[in-house]
Amino acid sequence: MAPVVPRRRSRFVTLAIAVLAGLAPAVLWALPAQAAAPLYTALGDSYSSGVGTRTYYSDGTSCYRSPYAYPVLDANQIGASLTFAACSGAKVADVSNNQLGSLSSSTSYVTLTVGGNDIGFASVITQCAKPWPYTCWGDIDNANYYIRNTLPGTLDALYNKIRSRAPSARVVIVGYPRLFNESDCQSLARISPGEQAALNDTADLLNETIKARAVAHSFRFVDPRAAFTGHAVCDSIEWVNGLSDPIMESYHPNRTGQSSGYAPLVKNALLSTMTAAAGKA
Repeated sequence: MAPVVPRRRSRFVTLAIAVLAGLAPAVLWALPAQAAAPLYTALGDSYSSGVGTRTYYSDGTSCYRSPYAYPVLDANQIGASLTFAACSGAKVADVSNNQLGSLSSSTSYVTLTVGGNDIGFASVITQCAKPWPYTCWGDIDNANYYIRNTLPGTLDALYNKIRSRAPSARVVIVGYPRLFNESDCQSLARISPGEQAALNDTADLLNETIKARAVAHSFRFVDPRAAFTGHAVCDSIEWVNGLSDPIMESYHPNRTGQSSGYAPLVKNALLSTMTAAAGKA
């Protein structure tokens, strides 16, 4: 025969169950929800996609996006959800027309490297690498003319479009390294020390022009030139490939250039203490 529970105790048990049942939803409601990963979109050309690292995703495109590119490395470091839109060969118009689809009011971070293809820098270097009697002085002059007279307006239009689509994002504009140490060390690509110096001057002009437009839009600018000093083509520890096979790997940052050159600089800019409100970056 089962024992009889005294009435007073049964009422106590019932009351306790009721109290606990009433508290349970409040306790569960008070638990903090796990924060969603910030949204990061990486835009730009081959310097953003990671050409030069020799390993690429099989994504059905010819963009040559690499797991060793600085956007992937930095997204992993800061715990961001990456939309990797950068594509080899992209010009300013390509970024504007084809790469901005993921930008929204929810985007937290945007990075961008673009401008080198607009001035035809790869074709200029190719011309410079031809043997005597070919020279590239006219090609360099044409590139410099484009930088001074056309590039600023195209960048302004792109930067305005990025800000309108991602009004709260921290936008980081990333520049280009100087490629050469101005010595004659590659027999297969005869770029004279004088031509190398002129190409480095063009890189300086390109960076300063991009920086000026970035600052005008209150975007951060990352200048990689100091970090890459001592690591140019023909330096003892190269962060930039010289003439390579396949040819597309030439004159682009290698894996170390991406991981030790670009990635720390961009990460610091993304995580800087500057306010990331609309119009700030």
